[in-house]
Amino acid sequence: MAGRLSASGLTTLLLAGLLCLCLSAVGAQPASTGVTASALGSANLRAAAAINSPIVGEIQSGASYPVIGRSEFYPWLLLGDRDTAQPKGWVYETLVAVNGNVFRVPLSVLEVAQAPPTVAATPGITPAAPAAIATAPPTPQSYTVSGSVRGEVNIRHGPGVDYPRAGVAFAGEDFEISGYHTQFPWLRIVYPASADGQAWIARDLLEVSGDIFTTAPVSQTRFNLPAATATPPVLRAVSIQGARPASLSPGFAALGEALWELLLESGFDPQTSRFGALFVMDLFTREAFTFGDEYAFSGTSLNKIAILAKLYELLSAPPTLDMATDILNTMICSENAATNRLLSAIGNDSVWLGAQAVSEFLVRQGMRNSFLTAPFTTVGTPEPPPFPIVAPNSSADQVKAQADFSNQLVVSDIGALLAGIYDCAYGNGGIFSEGIEPRECRQMLHVMSNNTVDALLKSGAPADTRVAHKHGWIPDTHGNAALFFTPGGDYVIAMLLFQPEWLNFQESLPLFAEVSRRVYKHFNPQQPYLDERDWTIPDVNSCNYFGDALAVDLLQWQWDS
Repeated sequence: MAGRLSASGLTTLLLAGLLCLCLSAVGAQPASTGVTASALGSANLRAAAAINSPIVGEIQSGASYPVIGRSEFYPWLLLGDRDTAQPKGWVYETLVAVNGNVFRVPLSVLEVAQAPPTVAATPGITPAAPAAIATAPPTPQSYTVSGSVRGEVNIRHGPGVDYPRAGVAFAGEDFEISGYHTQFPWLRIVYPASADGQAWIARDLLEVSGDIFTTAPVSQTRFNLPAATATPPVLRAVSIQGARPASLSPGFAALGEALWELLLESGFDPQTSRFGALFVMDLFTREAFTFGDEYAFSGTSLNKIAILAKLYELLSAPPTLDMATDILNTMICSENAATNRLLSAIGNDSVWLGAQAVSEFLVRQGMRNSFLTAPFTTVGTPEPPPFPIVAPNSSADQVKAQADFSNQLVVSDIGALLAGIYDCAYGNGGIFSEGIEPRECRQMLHVMSNNTVDALLKSGAPADTRVAHKHGWIPDTHGNAALFFTPGGDYVIAMLLFQPEWLNFQESLPLFAEVSRRVYKHFNPQQPYLDERDWTIPDVNSCNYFGDALAVDLLQWQWDS
């Protein structure tokens, strides 16, 4: 429970405090609430409102007791003695039938003291007072019904999708079932991570072993939720070499938070196996934010940006026509055979040495969680590596997104690489300390600005916007890294989405476009782009730039647009 405390809420807390004081007073008579509870069967009474609290008594089926208090957060009731109404113990609400309005019962946090053990008197002997009374450990409740999760599911704080999520379970996980709802197709499970040790899963999402009707029936339709707890911030301000210290202006931070919420609303949540990562950088103010960059993704074809940058670092003369064609077929068509020829050129006729050189290049730029250790897959038998292949050390989580063992990146690295090419192109210094000249960086941007894939992030900006970008996707991962030149300012967006086995383009492409549209609006508030235009992805089988005017254009070493 969080937020402002209303006048009625303050009154409730005051009443709860008065009740606690009243019940703590020896011999005090609790005021009658008019609410009673009848045991549905034998049930333990506990010292406090928690399933692991010590047992202080027991109630039997049919016996009725006055309800003298209730827990603020959990469905626990404090019962009183039938004769004196003195505190007797706490019981879980579903184990009793309540007569009366339980919400008229004042709140309490009272902990009931355990009764001292009785000692039989022996004639002529006065029993010594015990030095201390041992507290019996809680008796664990055994359950004979269990459920195995059929697939990835949400665990809820109540029996319905409107209740907040208590956690996530994955296929094959087993849970003890402690109850079933009499009106809704939901089962209550034992869930220690929840505040009261209980949570709910939809019945059809579990493979049940045993008879659920031997567990406790639950008929209540209103459940108290656990108190809201502060969550650590997800958005992280970052800086790259040459940037100002990492900090975010309020407006830019608000943009990041809105984009984080957008991904969650679209079902890409890192608490599940389907999630995403994002990097956005303002190339004028140098502020940047990211989330999800603690996860390594398969590098797909996005790492071809690093191949291009490493190639230009080595070039001391304009590329040949064949190499220019391979550059275009790599960066626009994403043709792997052309990419491997570029790696071979980088590695002195060895694609393996070329891949290693690209990884070393990334490390020199401070990008230690992104690497390439093998050539791209092509038809035919590849040449064997001339040396043992060892992936560089990475501090990123390489498991969650099932990252390719030989081709990985984190979103902040690929975003920073694009920003570095921009800085180099326009004389702003940047991450490239030597080896790449501004004219070469402008050529790289020229190539990526001619990318004919008019989808992903590019579709979130007006059609005439210059966007230098590289796309990449495999069945479970879709990615795009793009540099936007807009009237309101230039910026970089890098984004990756992951779903195990298969990610549907009908879900990913609209989300890429919407993220891009919101960033464009942030930079161009007077001319926001609100349209949804058609997107195109050309047929890769007909993509070939041999002899194309753009390939010839790359031969002009002094090209300077």
